[in-house]
Amino acid sequence: MSDTVIYSVTDGVATILLNRPQVMNALDAGMLRALRAAAERAERDATARAVVVRGAGPTFLAGGDVPMFHANLPRMPQLVREGAAEFHHAILALRRAPKPVLASVHGAVAGAGVSLMAAADLAIAAEGTKFTTAYGKLGTSPDGGATHTLPRLLGTRKALELILLSDAFDAQAALALGLVNRVVSAEQLGAETEALARRLAQGATAAYGEIKRLVYDGQDRALAAQLDAEAEAFARCAGTRDFAEGVTAFVEKRKPEFKGN
Repeated sequence: MSDTVIYSVTDGVATILLNRPQVMNALDAGMLRALRAAAERAERDATARAVVVRGAGPTFLAGGDVPMFHANLPRMPQLVREGAAEFHHAILALRRAPKPVLASVHGAVAGAGVSLMAAADLAIAAEGTKFTTAYGKLGTSPDGGATHTLPRLLGTRKALELILLSDAFDAQAALALGLVNRVVSAEQLGAETEALARRLAQGATAAYGEIKRLVYDGQDRALAAQLDAEAEAFARCAGTRDFAEGVTAFVEKRKPEFKGN
């Protein structure tokens, strides 16, 4: 795997580290391929019970490599198709992953950075982080699923405002919008991310996977179909070791110790 994206697992937490800090982790073709490989690895890695996506250096992800765009303007339509295919496979892998995915963001979160963060299940941001969709100011439309995730997270009008105007906003505004779940000091971002990721990794992984599927698939289902899906998911969970542990711990008035299935 390329060193522009580094994959590691510690104590059940997989980390996908975006690692081009010299260019604010801007995505180029090689990095997009590496991101897809890391996301697909995290999806199928049985040792990973939670996933963290974060950026090396002073920035989470400042979007695409705009100087590269400028140097290749005649070829950009084809390059975009090729790069988007890699990026979108990565987004889908993170959404399919039967485990929670946490985006830990700081510095600048722009363009594809917003799309990647929005595709995660949870997001934690450092105070001082600056966000912008950026696409409108570059004369293009979004990628990375932003036109799917942002309206569902924020509502249609606010999503259109953020995409059309591409104004910058800060971490507290992102929290108020519901774009991130928590804002912490920059000094505490690493520790708070680790604590939340470990908490997720120690949870009922099979149930978390079912919850993800129900929530995301349920956005496009009628109520009756969603009720059926919930019943089937609950039944699958009821056959797991984690369910047995959770019920037993409740009866015995102790904290459950989930170990996965």
